[in-house]
Amino acid sequence: MISPSTASADLEAALGRYRCLFDQQVEGWDAFISTLMRPLPTWIWAHPLRIEGQQLRALIAEEGVSAEPVPWLNPWWSSIAARVAAPGAGLTADGSAFGSDAPVAVGKGSEFGASGAALPIALRLPPGFKAGQRWWYCAGLAHAQEAVSQLPVMLLDVRPGQRVLDLCAAPGGKTAQLAFALGNRGTLLANDFAAERIAALQGNLDRLGVLNCSTTRCDGGNYPVGAGAFDRILVDAPCSSEGTLRRNPSLLQRSSQGSGQGSGERVRAHAGIGPERSQRMAGRQRALLRKAVQICRPGGRIVYSTCTFAPEENELVVAEILDEQNGNLELLPCALPGLAAGAGVTHWQGRQLDPSLSRCLRVWPHANDTGGFFVAVLQKAAQAPGLDAHHPARLQLEPEDDGWLQVLGEHYGLSTAALAGRCFHRQTRRGLHLMAADHLPPAAPSLQGSGLFAYRTNTRPPKLTTGAALLLGATASRQTLELSTEQRDRYLRRELLQPSPGQVGDCRPGQVLVRYRGFTLGVAVLHRSGDLESLFPSRWSGCSAGA
Repeated sequence: MISPSTASADLEAALGRYRCLFDQQVEGWDAFISTLMRPLPTWIWAHPLRIEGQQLRALIAEEGVSAEPVPWLNPWWSSIAARVAAPGAGLTADGSAFGSDAPVAVGKGSEFGASGAALPIALRLPPGFKAGQRWWYCAGLAHAQEAVSQLPVMLLDVRPGQRVLDLCAAPGGKTAQLAFALGNRGTLLANDFAAERIAALQGNLDRLGVLNCSTTRCDGGNYPVGAGAFDRILVDAPCSSEGTLRRNPSLLQRSSQGSGQGSGERVRAHAGIGPERSQRMAGRQRALLRKAVQICRPGGRIVYSTCTFAPEENELVVAEILDEQNGNLELLPCALPGLAAGAGVTHWQGRQLDPSLSRCLRVWPHANDTGGFFVAVLQKAAQAPGLDAHHPARLQLEPEDDGWLQVLGEHYGLSTAALAGRCFHRQTRRGLHLMAADHLPPAAPSLQGSGLFAYRTNTRPPKLTTGAALLLGATASRQTLELSTEQRDRYLRRELLQPSPGQVGDCRPGQVLVRYRGFTLGVAVLHRSGDLESLFPSRWSGCSAGA
């Protein structure tokens, strides 16, 4: 185990090149280093379509844990909660449209209580709290996402009706934010480059019931222009991840295994931290941002973000793309009330940068007890070149699929309201996807998935997926079964249950939806013997503890 003094020395050596920034524009170098040595709090947000923040806080309090609202996140989340409750509302509390040319900021909306405080949807929990192992997380009532990682979507200023691209989307927290900012309607594309990352992304979107998103697998720097132009593009670029040291201390620990010499030489031997790594990352980052500018519509906006402190990956990348665009791209000032943030760097290693780079936003860990983060908000000029119209993908049902939908509706007693504004389509032989009715993805690039894989028809009998059960279960009037606390945990561990006759009620043998405290957990099979077999997905192993 590394001693505190050794860890402090290693941090000083690894990050010492940033000390000049503290001398110029940031206070608290010692606080910066000491903060990086402390574990990061756990941050979650309540699903705005499924549970109120206060209700989630109460569930967590029953576990003996205090969940504190986050003042600088909750105004935005409160506005999103109001938006998904009344889709199509595209106005702020003062009646102005989201996305004006004013400085990008998140302020108070109409969704505040009598005290003037925002509804508590974003919550802070103690370090080490394993949100993914809680039943309410398994039920899709919340998502864990580091506080500063929520900033890019907040500052992108997405409005319902816009066409949005998340160019580097996995693991999906920001994609889900974008989906709900659109009211879980319209067209959102989420792209990543590796199959395993797409799988992780889709798993989170399914658990949260995202219906307005199609996933694509491409090198973001070569994303095809055939996809058409986007109103909003998020480029949360792969980076050297220095800002995640509190969450990933092994970045520094691995550095100590380099040479047997002084701490500075040990850190420099580690490829994960340092100027050499940052310079290597910058080429890919420039390609991503350059592509985003190309496929952004004239007048549209782009957010470029990283979780590193390195100017080589932040301001210098933005500066180069601004120079290339010859006035067709502008940096917008951004702010977030209540968040202690620094300005972008305008002087680095003897190089004087454009003064407009001070409009970028830097979050230092010690200022808000978070990780480190960088955000730049860019707007493409209205007179800049645009793209041709794209061709939409053909997503539809086959003639025999109507029969499957009738069986599904009758089995669970689903109301017609459950599918309002939603539609099914068949993308594979495995079964049916459910998506927002106004979701219009492009024909190219090829789609990995559109909406939520909802109903598996290549099995006998057909099966509602867990993601669809979490989405539709609240509207089911038949084949539902309420579990006790002990049964809940056993269900999440995929153990065989023996419900009482009173629990079974009018359920007939076959597939049932299981609930706990009124919230759907997933699907099970009620056997004629009276045993209940869990169909909770084994791949959702993080939830198996049921705690």
